Amino acid sequence: MTVHSAQRPARVHARVRRSAEPAELSAWHYLGRGLSAGLLLLVIALAALVIVVPQLTGAIPLTVLTSSMEPGLPPGTLIVVRPVPSDSLAIGDVVTYQIRSGEPAVVTHRIVGISVAADGVRTFTLRGDNNSVPDVDPVVAAQVRGRLWYSVPLIGLVNTVLTGPVKAWVVPLAALGLFGYAGVMVVGGLIEARARRPARTAGSDRDAQRP
Repeated sequence: MTVHSAQRPARVHARVRRSAEPAELSAWHYLGRGLSAGLLLLVIALAALVIVVPQLTGAIPLTVLTSSMEPGLPPGTLIVVRPVPSDSLAIGDVVTYQIRSGEPAVVTHRIVGISVAADGVRTFTLRGDNNSVPDVDPVVAAQVRGRLWYSVPLIGLVNTVLTGPVKAWVVPLAALGLFGYAGVMVVGGLIEARARRPARTAGSDRDAQRP
């Protein structure tokens, strides 16, 4: 009786130690999977903001190249500009306008003044938030490409690099990679869950058979 009672705690202690090791490994495993899933969701959200939403809404993604709109829009910021009726523009709006009407070069500044001529034509005075004086030339409605909708810091640097033919194949390839990674995570989770079920069942049977 004495020997038996002395050995029993040892068996219990060994059983607890064996069960603690897989639990610790499982915690790290799930932490890694959680971080991986969070990173995947972040990348998908950024892809939606940078590519999908502008494509579906007709908005224009652009990259801030100068410091004239700091601190709100520093260089490297991706801005998404949405076309709006010119009569909806008001003082305080940040808009993107063509330096010369019909030409591709654009500037994104804030409206600081609006003038209405006798014939009803509106002209806008703009100034960068980091500039001390307004832009030299007033801007007419035909020059305005749109109003700032939202911005994403730093992502504009990637948008600047991925231009022309490079962007045409990199973006679909990145999207395919993301969907493939998501599929691997889902399938891996299902396989792991299925593999754990027999192990849990066997463990429950062994516990039930112990005296």
